[in-house]
Amino acid sequence: MGISIQGFGRKSDFMRAGYQLRRVVSIQNSSYRFSRFTSMIGAKRSVTEREGEEFMPPPPRPEQGTSVWEIESAYSPLEAPRRIFCNRSLNMGSIKAVGFDMDYTLASYKPETFETLAHEQTVDKLVKHFGYPKALYDLTFDYRYMTRGLVIDKERGNVLKVDRHKYVKLAYHGFAPLSREERMDQYNTAGPQFDFEEPEFALIDTLFSLAEAYLFMQLVEMKDAAVAGFPLEKSYSELYREVRGAVDLCHRDGSIKREVAKTPQKYLYSDPGIVTVLNMIRESGKKVFLATNSLFDYTHVVMNWLIEQKSGKDRDEKWLSYFDVVVTGCGKPRFFTERKDLFEVQPSTFTLLNTEGGSPMIPIGEDDLPSQLLGSTAPEGCDHIHAKDGRARVFQGGSYIDLHKMLGVRPGGEVLYVGDHIYGDVLRSKKDLGWRTLLVIPELETELHKMASLQSQFEELSRLRQQRSAIDDQLQRLEWKLENGSTEDTAGLKYITNNFREQSDSIRARHKQLLKEYHEAFHPIWGQLMKTGYKNSRYAHQTERFACIYTSHVSNLMFYSPMNKFKARMDSMAHDM
Repeated sequence: MGISIQGFGRKSDFMRAGYQLRRVVSIQNSSYRFSRFTSMIGAKRSVTEREGEEFMPPPPRPEQGTSVWEIESAYSPLEAPRRIFCNRSLNMGSIKAVGFDMDYTLASYKPETFETLAHEQTVDKLVKHFGYPKALYDLTFDYRYMTRGLVIDKERGNVLKVDRHKYVKLAYHGFAPLSREERMDQYNTAGPQFDFEEPEFALIDTLFSLAEAYLFMQLVEMKDAAVAGFPLEKSYSELYREVRGAVDLCHRDGSIKREVAKTPQKYLYSDPGIVTVLNMIRESGKKVFLATNSLFDYTHVVMNWLIEQKSGKDRDEKWLSYFDVVVTGCGKPRFFTERKDLFEVQPSTFTLLNTEGGSPMIPIGEDDLPSQLLGSTAPEGCDHIHAKDGRARVFQGGSYIDLHKMLGVRPGGEVLYVGDHIYGDVLRSKKDLGWRTLLVIPELETELHKMASLQSQFEELSRLRQQRSAIDDQLQRLEWKLENGSTEDTAGLKYITNNFREQSDSIRARHKQLLKEYHEAFHPIWGQLMKTGYKNSRYAHQTERFACIYTSHVSNLMFYSPMNKFKARMDSMAHDM
């Protein structure tokens, strides 16, 4: 019995582009033969053919000096992509130390090369170490297909777009959309509401997760198609767990990092504004620190390229002079909540030194200590955290207690931390330590450009909603009169009612089509990053809750005074005028 799996019409052709094969693969499975499909793109354009860039490169640094924010004639008012948006008012004058994550914060990766590399390396690990068939090598990767803010249902093999009220607006099983009835039955009307948290669900809240989420969708397709040699006995949850295991193996064995080290310019954007930002902050009297989960060997590669565009044998330690403290191998978010041993890194030899160095024995149990700082083996105070040549000393592991001791700050609002990962960088540092937070959202720049170009469509959507609301109100009044016989001119009333009903249907159809086109202009599958329909998306809700301020690039800090007072907009409710 021959079954040819092809696209199911224009929409399905587009959606199933994720499970591409470089060639048609005929698969023998029991008495069935499956001829896998190559992607067929219909009239709707492919994600890879979308206009514009999904991740815009960092903004260029103007040539006039380092204090760019002082050039009022050129940069006030700022265009939207260069702005920093404020959820909670923040007085930078009260900040004593500013810290940065590295990956996707200071370092902006090129997704078309870096995420493709991650996908290829993860596939290789699945085949070589997890027993998956070599057919996985025929999978291709579209880096623009996935987007941040989605939720993976590990048990059901689905990917979801959820709004701030935990309502599932979009759901895909593999690359096939769930019908409205399936979506409503599984998520929106089936007993208690899901919280969409671990362990049943996984959150795509960092750009590092895009390739693994895409690969998971591909494995779901292969399992459902019963591809020969595929471990069909594995559940969807097991597939996801092994994808995660393969990703972790890529990071542990250095297969991805070695490729970046060979040709950093292939995988990393150059950002000339970073030096400007770091200098500006330090000149204002604030301490600057780097706190990254990457170990020093990879941090050294990336920061050399970012600061001085150096690679290979040209790398040196000059980049350390832009920081007061560098902490690698942090293990965030546990860094913000748990104690770990702190080691000092020797940059010249990449070796680790024990920081205890004859320190007094710590009493048993942290409760025995009059201060948590007494349990830290870190050097105390800013006078001791620099090497003799003025470069930052480098550490590995430890916890926020060690960092506070080195910087001379207290828990609370004296630290601003800049990162791209809501859970790993922003949520725990804010909730547990009271740090102020800046969330970096590279996709935001493209989103802002698109919003500006679609302003007229958005205004028309607003008008249609108002018109529909007014007509439906009149229609309900007319239908009430008809049902209750409160008029003698029944025929005339029916005519008017039918006329209003036709208008309502027409506006509803126009509004539905325009709203669909509006969201697909941002992304043909998942729509606007910060919206799910008319509601804020789950990702937008988390951004609002945990990010004091947010922006598209770290370099946007150069357009603001290091003593700037960011002011939040007044909160509003539905009844506010």
